[in-house]
Amino acid sequence: MTLPRRRVGRTALTVPEIGFGAAPMGNLYHPVGDEQARATLSTALDSGLTHIDTAPYYGFGLSERRVGDAVRGRTNVVLSTKVGRRLVADTGVIDDRERCGFRSALPFRPVYDYSHDGILRSHEASLQRLGLARVDILYVHDIGAVTHGDANSAMMAQLTTGGGFHALERLRAEGSITAFGIGVNEVQACLDCLDRADLDVILLAGRYTLLEQGALDDLIPVCARHGVSLTLGGIFNSGILATGTRGDSAGYYNYAPAPPDILERVGRIEDVCERYGVTLPAAALQFVLSHPVVASVIPGLDTPDRVRAIRQLYEAPIPADFWSELRLLGLLRPDAPIPSVMGSVR
Repeated sequence: MTLPRRRVGRTALTVPEIGFGAAPMGNLYHPVGDEQARATLSTALDSGLTHIDTAPYYGFGLSERRVGDAVRGRTNVVLSTKVGRRLVADTGVIDDRERCGFRSALPFRPVYDYSHDGILRSHEASLQRLGLARVDILYVHDIGAVTHGDANSAMMAQLTTGGGFHALERLRAEGSITAFGIGVNEVQACLDCLDRADLDVILLAGRYTLLEQGALDDLIPVCARHGVSLTLGGIFNSGILATGTRGDSAGYYNYAPAPPDILERVGRIEDVCERYGVTLPAAALQFVLSHPVVASVIPGLDTPDRVRAIRQLYEAPIPADFWSELRLLGLLRPDAPIPSVMGSVR
């Protein structure tokens, strides 16, 4: 089962329009057994989700180990992982109690290191955990003021004067990777890094969605001018665009219970969905893929059923009038591209 592919930045690398976010393979929030992880990854690859994104931070090495075992020996898989956090041994880890949101018992802890040597060491350690000779894309993980607060200037200096970006440029020039970028959930960090490095792609979580399109103001135009692609995570804004507002569970937005204004806006979108027989998550997925700067979306998936469900959302027919009404009601920005063909974003 193949999916249409899009080019990553100015490189020759292409990725399927839907990829696989492998944070759940690191036991994000709850344990995922080895058998379930293998079945989920296998289903994803067989379903055409052959762009897999992982990171050392996801389960402190667990996600990378599981992903490497799943893709080893397969062809036409595009793999991305991240740098900026190194894993160091921690003898105090004795079980899988939650740490940083992950239920992993692997005895390591992350330390920030965006320096030249730190980037190279992180890349090499990832290859060892993956059991692979190379990865295609490296993202600098979680740089920015939201993550680092007052320490962000010092962390950014490691990337610039400390040679972190130079290390990534060196890896790309040597052919050890095809592309590099940053993986963040804040627009300002993207703009800061675009001023300082020749990025190919940005992994942006939660800032360009059916619910919010503020990235159209500054970031997306800059990416378009410089030939930088976006890979999108968090397209359901931490859950609210998947669950909606009318179920039994509380809607979550940006990792917290959704505030009243968000609930009201999502409720209005749901009203339009009901009138056209469209599901909210299908609209959320197909909307973001309508922007030409977007190369791929990478939802985090933890079961084979959820992999199959994503394919169904991607293929669900949505009439053009649905998008027109969202615009008319002010629920989509007028400058946001919308799908134009029923049942297809292509």
